[in-house]
Amino acid sequence: MSARELTRVEVLSRVKAGTLSLGSAATLLAVSYRQAKRLARRYRAEGAKGLKHRSAGGASNHARPTAERERVLALVQEKYSGPIDVRFGPTLAAEHLASEDGITVHHDTLRRWMLAAGLWSRARTRSAHRARRERKAHFGELVQLDGSFHLWYEARAPRGCLMNLVDDATGRTLARLGAQETIWAAVDVLRRWIEAYGVPLALYTDWKNVYVREPNAEEQATGAVPRTQFGRMCASLGIQIIAASSPQAKGRVERNHGTHQDRLVKKLRRLGIADATAANAFLETTYLPEHNVRFSPRAQRPLRAGPGVGRGLSSADAESDRARSGVAARGHSGAVQRLGHPLRHAVLSSGAAEPPGARQKYGARARERGRRD
Repeated sequence: MSARELTRVEVLSRVKAGTLSLGSAATLLAVSYRQAKRLARRYRAEGAKGLKHRSAGGASNHARPTAERERVLALVQEKYSGPIDVRFGPTLAAEHLASEDGITVHHDTLRRWMLAAGLWSRARTRSAHRARRERKAHFGELVQLDGSFHLWYEARAPRGCLMNLVDDATGRTLARLGAQETIWAAVDVLRRWIEAYGVPLALYTDWKNVYVREPNAEEQATGAVPRTQFGRMCASLGIQIIAASSPQAKGRVERNHGTHQDRLVKKLRRLGIADATAANAFLETTYLPEHNVRFSPRAQRPLRAGPGVGRGLSSADAESDRARSGVAARGHSGAVQRLGHPLRHAVLSSGAAEPPGARQKYGARARERGRRD
């Protein structure tokens, strides 16, 4: 019974005992005198259960037909069920029912159906977490980078590594599948991020020698900053590398790994993908766009972190800076070289040769801007 119905039982029991008048009961229950009489008559005839709402326990007027429910559960059992590490959760199963079978059912409705049919159980348990750090205010202010080793193709192929970049402010994700967490895998995924979104202000990484290292004896003596090859590339672009001391410190990308290890593995299984080339094509064209629409919150401040922000420039000035930014290209030495204007909104080329006249073109732009300033 609801709290209101229990209150009615208490008040009408006093009316029945003669300690409270019917008019006073009507006032206490906030109903009319005639409604109070009807309730008192029902209470005397049926007791407390007579005050329960007549529709309680009945089928909802908006309930889906039984035949439709049975059909949906049959599809779930046939295509999306199995052991705990194989089965689809209600949310993912609802997405695939809509995309593959043309059946639209809300994930909460499907969760209730699956629980009642024994096709789902609340197996996940949450442990106490540390106090979570607030998200950064701007997109691009901090991007978390990490590699996740997992059986992405299950038994169809060996274990692989997903290089994963997650923006701290919005959760926007860019990922690539490969074999190992190497410097070149990190460079490749960072280059793709820069091509799409610009150069981030900082990267939050593991304490691995791909990203950072301890100083050697000479560096300790001179006080020089120890840098890996990846670190030197980032320094040339003005990207700060922050090394996390524990997985919990970069929890956003770690939780992002868990989402991919659940959803991406099952989607790759449905498509029969068993190699990195096909997986990366699927990531780029289908999976990541859908993932970013579903899981990316809005930044606290819409203006992107970067040139112009924090220097007293307006958003129009920042856009003008972006338009005047130079192009970064890979030189003969293999290191990332900067051309033209020294702003940080560079776009890395895809390893193509430097276009003819680019150095003179962007150098002339920089000189012209210097004369205007």
